[in-house]
Amino acid sequence: MALLMTEIEQRVASALQVDGRAGPGRIAEVLDLSPRTVTRVIARLRADGRLKVVCVPNPAHGLRGAMLLRVKVLRGRTPVIADALAARDDVLFVDILAGGEEISAVALGGVDGRLVHDALPSTSAVTELRAHSILHVFSDATQWRTGLLTSDEVAALAPPPPGEDVTLDELARRLLDRLTADARLGPGELAGEAPESTVRRRIERLTAAGRLRTYANIDVRALGLEIDANVWMTVPPGRLDEVGRTLATHPMVHGTLATTGVTNLMAAVWCRDLAALYGFVTSLDVPSAEVTVVAKAVKRGARPGSQKI
Repeated sequence: MALLMTEIEQRVASALQVDGRAGPGRIAEVLDLSPRTVTRVIARLRADGRLKVVCVPNPAHGLRGAMLLRVKVLRGRTPVIADALAARDDVLFVDILAGGEEISAVALGGVDGRLVHDALPSTSAVTELRAHSILHVFSDATQWRTGLLTSDEVAALAPPPPGEDVTLDELARRLLDRLTADARLGPGELAGEAPESTVRRRIERLTAAGRLRTYANIDVRALGLEIDANVWMTVPPGRLDEVGRTLATHPMVHGTLATTGVTNLMAAVWCRDLAALYGFVTSLDVPSAEVTVVAKAVKRGARPGSQKI
């Protein structure tokens, strides 16, 4: 069980949800803490695994045929397949579902990509593969908030709205690859890619264009949220947009996707316990819903970079 965060730890982690690259001084000023305290808190949370800040793709820039996968696997082989998926840079999220025989994942590349078309179907441990194209992202994990900061604190921490997009050259792609694994790396730590002054300017341009989209990957068990679940709903097409937008604003929801398939809307939710999950599910005004509980979150956002499976 994860060590519960103190109030200060929760507030600092909440600040990094708003801007994952915010410096200790800026966070300290907004939260009325000392920069030394903020520095220590961030270091402690990162060291014990309760917090990891990464960069993730922005749906506004295209997700190259993003797909939501449900993969059924022979009992005993699930961890191996889940780890192999997590090692790929075209797979953003990997969860093992309760029961241990099914994996849920978000992958890039579309139905014609090698993962869906070749790699998974040819793996003997996979017994069933359902691939749903993501039609629309109502909300994703980067937009979920703990709700512990005031509106004024959030406004003070929020980065400015993105400006004109930039074309990514080789240096920009290398920097984004590094920041994908650790979004808090500074120009000095990235200077191996180019002179520090060049790196600093390039990061400023990427930030201004909205390309450095950070995700504070918090171990939510440290916030007292013990249940991570996916709710797969079948919604009449005429109500899909309405229901999706409504769920995207729900405080328990950390992702809402419209997809192809019989279940055309998926909401990822965090709850304190099964009773809270029951309350969420019974509040839904939809014809049908399937609920799966996540047993283990194998990967949330970071990309190690291997293509092996």
